[in-house]
Amino acid sequence: MVARMSDAETERKVSFGFEEVTESEKVARVKGVFRSVASRYDLMNDLMSAGVHRLWKHDAMNKVNPQPGERHLDVAGGTGELARAFLELADKAGKRRGIDAKATAIVCDINDAMLEAGKARADNAKWDGRLDWVCADGQNLPYPDRSFDAVTVSFGIRNFADRIAGLKEFRRVLKPGGRLGVLEFSHMTAPALQAAYDTYSYNVIPRLGSLVAGDRESYQYLVESIRQFPDQETFRTEMENAGFSRVSVTNFSGGIAALHFGWAV
Repeated sequence: MVARMSDAETERKVSFGFEEVTESEKVARVKGVFRSVASRYDLMNDLMSAGVHRLWKHDAMNKVNPQPGERHLDVAGGTGELARAFLELADKAGKRRGIDAKATAIVCDINDAMLEAGKARADNAKWDGRLDWVCADGQNLPYPDRSFDAVTVSFGIRNFADRIAGLKEFRRVLKPGGRLGVLEFSHMTAPALQAAYDTYSYNVIPRLGSLVAGDRESYQYLVESIRQFPDQETFRTEMENAGFSRVSVTNFSGGIAALHFGWAV
């Protein structure tokens, strides 16, 4: 008699930081991480990067180039920072061009606690009727093909159980001529800088997480997940293989973060 393997034994293994876990376990544990840090997420981002992450996001959204009347999906959008920036820039573009059409945005996140933290922000009021919040998995988006003009992911795709499946979903829901912007922690362009950054991140970030968010383990995972993410050229190739054209890479702060930008042609 041949023993049958359980689903857990047959599932593909993926990285959760430096651990190897099943895809379903990674999804559950990532949800736990962000449920734990949701209330201090924006504050911790400011502390960890000395506020520089806001400049990276500003430059990323300028590259996305929001336009009046467009529909935007921010996957793993958390507290909605990129979605609000998209609407702001689209309105400015409309004013310059004398176009009244209003852009809309959806913040899509698998974690309900992150969405609740985002929805509670006072600066959502000005976008009433134009900003929506949806709890959904970025690898299985609840939207028809060719639904959006722009899709963005900011510091979220490294948490996917299967980022290739996620990239293919982004390509599916983008209209022809739509664009994808993926802003993610990456690899420093100089080995000496990487060594210094490693020293900082391994020693300071988990300690900050403990002091500010009361959760050292979640920020230890954050540091490890950054190290497990592929380098800029490898991820560029993954985007191209998922169907994106003219993929470009812009390094920020010496490669601490990088914007990968591609077109759905």
